[in-house]
Order: sequence, then structure tokens, then C-alpha cells
Amino acid sequence: MITFILGLVLLIIGGTIYGRITERVMKPTDDPTPAISMGDGVDFVPMKKWRNSLIELLNIAGTGPILGPIQGILFGPIAFITIPIGCVIAGAFHDYMTGMISVRNRGEQTPDLVRRFLGKHMYAVYNVFVCLLMLLVGVVFIYTPGDLFVTQILGQDNSASNPTLWIVYGAIFAYYILATLLPIDKIIGRIYPLFGAILLVSAVGVFVGLFTKGYPLTELWNASAAGYPFQTNFIPMFFVTVTCGICSGFHSTQATLISRTISREDEGRVTFYDMMILEGFIAMTWAAAAMGALGSGLADVDMIKGSATLVVGVVAKDMLGTVGGIIAIIGVIVLPVTSGDTAFRSLRLILGDALHLDQSKKKNALTLALSLFAVAAVLLFWAKGNPTGFNIIWRYFSWANETTVVFVLAMIAVYMQRHKMPYLMAVVPGTFYMYVVSAYILNAKIGLNIPWTISYIVAAIFSFAYAFAVIRAGKNES
Repeated sequence: MITFILGLVLLIIGGTIYGRITERVMKPTDDPTPAISMGDGVDFVPMKKWRNSLIELLNIAGTGPILGPIQGILFGPIAFITIPIGCVIAGAFHDYMTGMISVRNRGEQTPDLVRRFLGKHMYAVYNVFVCLLMLLVGVVFIYTPGDLFVTQILGQDNSASNPTLWIVYGAIFAYYILATLLPIDKIIGRIYPLFGAILLVSAVGVFVGLFTKGYPLTELWNASAAGYPFQTNFIPMFFVTVTCGICSGFHSTQATLISRTISREDEGRVTFYDMMILEGFIAMTWAAAAMGALGSGLADVDMIKGSATLVVGVVAKDMLGTVGGIIAIIGVIVLPVTSGDTAFRSLRLILGDALHLDQSKKKNALTLALSLFAVAAVLLFWAKGNPTGFNIIWRYFSWANETTVVFVLAMIAVYMQRHKMPYLMAVVPGTFYMYVVSAYILNAKIGLNIPWTISYIVAAIFSFAYAFAVIRAGKNES
């Protein structure tokens, strides 16, 4: 437990200190936010800080900070140190700065901010990655809640041959189609805080259960002897596996949505930075739960590798009992659904803008939406029919997620340079993630399949070039 507790101390104290430093760098003003100056009663609507915070948390906390850390624990207890450090200096910083830059630029969404600060060419490349990310987010957030509902609530098999599974998938698809096309934001805005509360209750319940159940947690200094299967190529593999639990490009697309509803700039730290720290706590909790389940025999390596969703059910029911476990599982089911709907809606809007489609015409919006869902259905069908399908989808999702981080941190760095801020706060994590995504895709079978040694060398060259280009871009415009 010592390593785990040390990690929590790093997360809480580090987040408190670095969050305040980041806020002082940004220097919140009393200027009217877009919610006040551009209020339209639809998208630009001032809401209370607690509501914004819970909605932000729910938007960013799907199954990513749960399933990623569960699989990430196969790298050993180093996860308990890496997750909090990454959250503090990369993830929470990324979310806060994106949200606040959007606040100071009329609530512009991430693609518009990338175009504003990085130019139209980077905007075009970024759009490819963010569209891929949104599509994969939607697929992952149909697959995981559907499987959880069928296995943990209905008690049935989640194989592709079970018709009940496809009925559940179909129901989630139907909801996503409605959420993508219909103006239901006000309804979502009212129920999201409730779902956020469920998330927190379940996370706290599992956290307490770690101590009351006495789950065995390996210490950092005993990791080698414990024989965790993923102890090589920690960089980049760990960061691509854990993804949302440390730093997520998807979060930037959600922070810019909430930038349109905060009433004061000084609410930004709690709404953006602190909610990512809270997500880090959730990631740490589920990583520890997975390690404890592994050590106590409730789960094995094959279960964690192949079906992390089953680990959620096993842990929740063991720690919280049947009723409490089901409530926790329902929370984990609902959360990705409420992120997936936002992903598909955002994808439709981004593609519509890129293709110059007038989506005020229902025919155009419907045609584009159905096209997107057709692609998602094909990917979902393939993933269920392939024994390693979900892992492949997850890897592409994770890689696209971290690649968008690289673009957004570059945008933040240029913004900071133009405003005479310590821009290395953005350049350093951006360069690190450039190394992660480059090394991964160069070596991966889903990428170029180049040997690790060459991949690391080329990734280092790409990373230095990235840092140089970002700093130069900021100086040219400052």
C-alpha cells in the first residue's frame, strides 16, 4: 500500500501546487466570459460552478480512466507513480489551458483554436486525427457499456453469437443517433450531474474497499519479483495503454464545450484542472483494484488483457456487495454512453464544417450522421468477430487520443509564447507525447512494425524537431 499511498500524495499535493501555479500563469480576469457576453440560451449559458465541474468530469470520464488503468497495472506498481505525475504536469494542465484559452477566444472549439494558433495546414492535419479519435471514441463507448450491461446486469455471455448483445448495441446506437441529431442538450445538462455523482460514489466505494477488503498491492521495490508481464518498453506502451487516465486529447474537445458555460474565469481551475486530478484519482483507484484482484485470485492476466470490462464487475461486486456493485457497474455503463453521444455529435459538426455542408438542412445532417454510424457499425461488428478486435480498436483509439494531445499542447505553447507566459510548461509534455506517439506507431504492428531500437531513434529525432518547430512558431508570431 505504501507505493499506492505515495502516488495519491503526489496526485493531491502536486495537483494543488501545480494547479495554483498554472492558474497564476493564466491570471484569471474579471472580464465577462462567453457565457455572459455571448449568451444565447442554447450553447452559451452560464451555469453554476458545481454543475459545470460535474458535467466536465462526466464528459471526460468515460471508461477510459477505468479500463486503461486496469490494463496498465500489468506494467506493475510504477503505474501508481506515473499516473499522478502525468496528471499533474500534463493532463490537468492540458485541460485547464485549453478551456481557458477557449474562454478568452469567444468559446471557440479546439479545431478553431488549432487553426488560429497553428495555421490552416496544421488545422487540416489535426482534423484528420480528431475525426478518427471521435469515431473510435464512439465505437469504444458502444462496445464497453454494451458488454458490461450484458455480462454484469443480464448475466449473459458477451460473445458475438449472443443476439441479446446486438440488441443492447442497437439500443445504444439508437440513442446516439437521437443525441447526434436532436437538440437534447438541456436534458443532458440536467442529468449529467446525477451521473457524475454516481461515478464519484462508485469510485469512493472501490477506494474504501481497497482497505477494508485488504487487497494485496505490490510495492515498487518488489515489482521485478512479482513478475508483471508488461515490464519492457514502458515508454511508449504504458502511456498508450492508460491514455485517458493521464492525458487525453479527447478532453480538449470537452473543455471547450464547458468554456461556454462558466460564469467567471476564476472558476476555471476547479472546473478544468481539478476535475482532471479527480479523474486521476479514479484511474489510481481502478488500477489498484485490478492489482488487488490479480493478487487475490479474483482476476488473472488473461482476463485483464482480454476483457477488462469483466474485472469491473468482479471488483465492484466483491467490494460493494451485490446491490452496491450493480450501482457501481451501472455508473460505469452510463458514463461512456454520455461521452459517446458527445463524440458523435462533435464528429458530425466537425466533418460538416470541413465539408462545408449546411447542417441546418435536416437532410444533410441526417445523411452525414447515418454515414458515420454505418462506419461505426462496421468497426463494431469487426471488433466483436475478432478475438483481439477490441484491443486493436483500443490501441488505435489510444494512439489517436495521444496524437491529438501533441497538437493541442503545441497550440497552448504558441498561445503562451504570444502572451509572454512560461511556454516550456506546454513544450515539455508536448515533446514527451510526440516521442510516445512516434515510437509507438513506428514499432506497432498496427503501424510500421519497425524494430524498437530504430523506432526510438527516429522518435527522438521527431521529438526534437517538434520542440524546435513549436518554439519557432511561437517566436515568429510573438
